[in-house]
Amino acid sequence: MPVAREWIETHAAQMAAAAERETEALVAVSSPSGDAAAAEQIVAVTAALAPAGARIERLPCSTPEYAPDLLISVDGPGELKILLVGHLDTVVGHEAFFAPRRSGDYLVGPGTADMKGGVALALGALRALEDRPELGEAALLLVNDEEWRSGHFVHTARFAGFDACLCFEAGERSDAGDDGVVVRRKAAGTLRLIAHGRAAHSGSAPEQGVSALLALAEAAQLVASLSDPSGPNRLTAVPTILRSGEAINVVPGSGELTCDLRADSLAALEAAEASIPSEIAGASIEIVRERAWPGMDAREQAAPLLAAASELLGRPIVASERGGASDASHFAAAIKITIDGLGPCGEHSHHPDEQINLDSLFPRSEVVLALLDALLISVSR
Repeated sequence: MPVAREWIETHAAQMAAAAERETEALVAVSSPSGDAAAAEQIVAVTAALAPAGARIERLPCSTPEYAPDLLISVDGPGELKILLVGHLDTVVGHEAFFAPRRSGDYLVGPGTADMKGGVALALGALRALEDRPELGEAALLLVNDEEWRSGHFVHTARFAGFDACLCFEAGERSDAGDDGVVVRRKAAGTLRLIAHGRAAHSGSAPEQGVSALLALAEAAQLVASLSDPSGPNRLTAVPTILRSGEAINVVPGSGELTCDLRADSLAALEAAEASIPSEIAGASIEIVRERAWPGMDAREQAAPLLAAASELLGRPIVASERGGASDASHFAAAIKITIDGLGPCGEHSHHPDEQINLDSLFPRSEVVLALLDALLISVSR
């Protein structure tokens, strides 16, 4: 067996076996975004699973009121610097949480796919990298606010200039059954439209009111009409939450509409935002940008690495794209090669019945190690 293939196979078996146990341990801790005490619990468990010689640091979180993020690093004598990225927070709250359980070939539980299974594989990758002389530094950044962050992402500058970034969001397979990784993501924006109307009694003087509810209903139709997923910017514009009205006999004087916008670039999202008028149906409309995450397009930069890794692995690793946002997008502009979707394959993200396919742990470990090996070999030539 060639040396590279032997390194991949040896560590893949170890990674997959450890990831099965460690995913279960991580999922057993409920860690919804925003709960600082729960974040400290999951950070403690994760730090305990770090390689014995690793450096453990806590970095200020991008969301100030959240618990500090976790950075686990190992050093080597070489030159290559690799960033591994993931998050420890989940969408599912404590009230819907249950302990992880096995169901056939699946491990079921909140956060299995998004993304504690990926965190477990990232820890395994960190251990595998320790014995490579080409390595200069491997850093695993695990944040506590990925699912609900609305402010500025603070970590990009620290890792600018690293040679590669691998992010461990859930993995996937192509229609042909080949292992896929994500090299392209849409930009993502969240808009909150606040309507300021005028309240009035709905029975005695409705004509004196200006309904914020009706204004927002019209705004929702307008936003939805902007969607053009097959157009040049692949824009999707989807109203998602509408709140207005406080009593059954009062014309609603205020209300809010939340909209999710995705496109190939932030500029396309800004153009869509600019098309929303400041007054609708007599109510003034205040627009608040809650979130603006950049897009990512690493197809060209990642192609040679995917080809080299496929050759090492002896089977294709195919490039894919997703509409969902990820922290990989924040690093793509600052790190030459950024690849996402390296976690295990799973289903039902953001739901209590989220799950990963345990049979995917070994092949996904092989994919991660093939990419790392191709990177390490490239600097030794």
